[in-house]
Amino acid sequence: MEVLTTHPHYPAWRVQPGYGQWTRRELITGVRVTRQRHYVPRDPSHVRRAISEISLGLRQNFGAWRAHDITLTVSPALLTSALARLRTLLMRDQRPFVIWVQDLYSAGMAETGRGSGAGARLVGSVERWVLRRSDVVVVIHDRFARRIIENMGVDAERVRVVRNWSHIQDDEDETVDVLHTRARLGWSPDETIVLHAGNMGVKQGLHLALDAARLAEAQSPEVRFVFLGNGSQRRALMEQSSGLTSVSFLETLPEAEFTAALRAADVLLVHELPGVSEMSVPSKLTSYFHAGRPVVAATDPDGITADEIRAAEGGEIVESGDAQGLLRAIVRVGTDKRYGDALGERGQSFRRKVLGEANAIDTFEKILDSAKRGR
Repeated sequence: MEVLTTHPHYPAWRVQPGYGQWTRRELITGVRVTRQRHYVPRDPSHVRRAISEISLGLRQNFGAWRAHDITLTVSPALLTSALARLRTLLMRDQRPFVIWVQDLYSAGMAETGRGSGAGARLVGSVERWVLRRSDVVVVIHDRFARRIIENMGVDAERVRVVRNWSHIQDDEDETVDVLHTRARLGWSPDETIVLHAGNMGVKQGLHLALDAARLAEAQSPEVRFVFLGNGSQRRALMEQSSGLTSVSFLETLPEAEFTAALRAADVLLVHELPGVSEMSVPSKLTSYFHAGRPVVAATDPDGITADEIRAAEGGEIVESGDAQGLLRAIVRVGTDKRYGDALGERGQSFRRKVLGEANAIDTFEKILDSAKRGR
């Protein structure tokens, strides 16, 4: 396998120190990786993000591709993937083209309210075009599969479901000292720690989680909201939470420390903007379930995220935007240790049975092998 990709810049939307060369080649666990510099916006609006993806796609398309059996692209980035497909069609490349869909762009623009009119219609047309013209479409959830078959006209015989797995290995968190970790992170044993880990973007709607934090100041002072990671909304959230003693922020942690932080929290928070329902499955859920801690999700009760938590029986669901309901669920789950532990254990069991890495990679390998053989 050879990978053509970007320099690491997400979710901070800044190229990480040490990277940023026009072209950089690496060998990572035996895989050749070519990183190409392209436009990285500091404020990733839909237009700037589109330009970013197009700039990467153009760099990739005008470069040389080594001999290969299959072209596999990942969406996001949709526009980069579409340009790659356009290249293969123009060159009459008969080798299989596979796209791996992590988010649905058209649903995302509609549900976050950040795209309307001609721009949204154009993105929807591009998404339908590239999915219909891919030999295999791999999606991460059954509801994604139904949507692209029923709404986008993709041939059902070309759609496959491979669930995402956690990047955390099974043996990484076996010796976590919870009390030591909490002390190191500045968390008191008497506090109920609500941890949101991962991207702080528009679709997370975390400004509404701050409403619950404000209620906690008066009603449940033992509750602390901790936001771990980065994203386009992090700075705004820090400004909005100024003066709130119930809120703190942590920078992105190394993997072992990240795992320990998840295990040391009392409640793991998923938060989505009201209206977000079908565009994505939060990747943080696999790591949350792995950590064995209870999940509280502020989301659409009929959406994919709620479906996933109900299937795992690993947490509670609250309507997004209901700050009082969110705080009540956090207090209920976070203070009842027996109940919280039971939810966490069920989430762990679901992760092992449904979201296992070995099974997913084996399935993916079979899909690629079948595509290569023309089946």
